[in-house]
Amino acid sequence: MFQYKELSIGELQDDFLSSFNRHQETHQVLVKTQDQLMMKLDSFIDDWDHEEKLSVVHALRTGKQAGGIVIGVYQQMELIAFANVESNRFGTRKEYVELPYIHVSKELRGSGIGKRLFEICCEKAKQLGAEKLYIAAHPAVETQHFYKQMGCTLALEINPQILNKEPLDLQLEYPL
Repeated sequence: MFQYKELSIGELQDDFLSSFNRHQETHQVLVKTQDQLMMKLDSFIDDWDHEEKLSVVHALRTGKQAGGIVIGVYQQMELIAFANVESNRFGTRKEYVELPYIHVSKELRGSGIGKRLFEICCEKAKQLGAEKLYIAAHPAVETQHFYKQMGCTLALEINPQILNKEPLDLQLEYPL
């Protein structure tokens, strides 16, 4: 049984992600060329070390302090997934909020946790007054498949600050 929980600042301690398994092996990515997605071979591994985990926890705390939401998913008191929604609205009509992080531990991917977590984030984004969720999504084919299944499409408006953080990420949106 999985427990989905909105987290407080106090729960976002430096060791929050210490046991979280971010490991992801990528062999194919999607790249955007002239408003079309093309598959390309590209092999690399994402595996957060201690410093990267601390950086993510810091970002989660900063977002929470600014009025955003952080959701943790637990199995027998162990963190197995998390996501956050930022409170800052942007876009020409201030219709977007960002979903900077949504991750499921490697051993539980494909179990439906990510789908439920995404749905919760959509509800929280609506509560923040957003009309669309904005996602800078990892280009891995598997990751893009997840977002496509959720109903995400290429973003109509690009946030240059978010794009500059990870220029290879695909900028997506989801109508709420």
